[in-house]
Amino acid sequence: MRYFIKLAYNGTHYHGWQYQPNASSVQETLNKAFSIILNSEVNLMGAGRTDTGVHAKEMFAHFDFETPLDVPNLIHKLNSYLPKDITVFDIIPVHEEAHTRFDATKRTYEYHINTFKDVFQQDGSWYYHQKLDIDLMNQAAKILLNHTDFQCFSKVNTDVNTFNCKVTEAHWRQGNSQLVFTISADRFLRNMVRAIVGTLVNVGLHKISLEEFENIIASKDRNKAGFSVPAHGLYLTKIDYNYIPK
Repeated sequence: MRYFIKLAYNGTHYHGWQYQPNASSVQETLNKAFSIILNSEVNLMGAGRTDTGVHAKEMFAHFDFETPLDVPNLIHKLNSYLPKDITVFDIIPVHEEAHTRFDATKRTYEYHINTFKDVFQQDGSWYYHQKLDIDLMNQAAKILLNHTDFQCFSKVNTDVNTFNCKVTEAHWRQGNSQLVFTISADRFLRNMVRAIVGTLVNVGLHKISLEEFENIIASKDRNKAGFSVPAHGLYLTKIDYNYIPK
């Protein structure tokens, strides 16, 4: 039987989701927990990668297990065993061909910026004190919806077949001392969100005009785009599937 796992994690102390031989990862930590509790080797397949320090408010992974599971009891045991920065919300039986990575129809990320030095948010947002033109940044964010090739925001030398992504939502909201950027797409390139945010920050500083922002996208040149903002302000917040209730 195949199962989807719905989980969340604080990525501060992990070198991303993906297993790495000489560094702590979320995938490795979960594999160990499942294998010990189920007394059988379990290898999880994640819905995607997150980089070192990036967080996930909603992440999915899947695994196969031959016998039916007592899901409520397993969730309780996992959350008792796992470290405090990883939690399992649900374990969902799915059809045998279901795949957390390839079947995802939409992914949503948020990037959090604090304009005030909040000592309780240092690991969960980027402190940036310079004044930003949020209205202009939102105008630039709308431009993303008119394009599909985002090579200019991709990490160079990455192994992908296409740089095309369909962005369906991109906007900033401001509340008190916090700025939050939300972006949704069918897929994301490596480093894409952090590069987009860095470029939008340059728009907000009036270093880049709206016309220049559009020209950067058309250039397909990572060197023309802005800097990559720090990883600790980035959250994977939602993954959609056609057969998983929203």
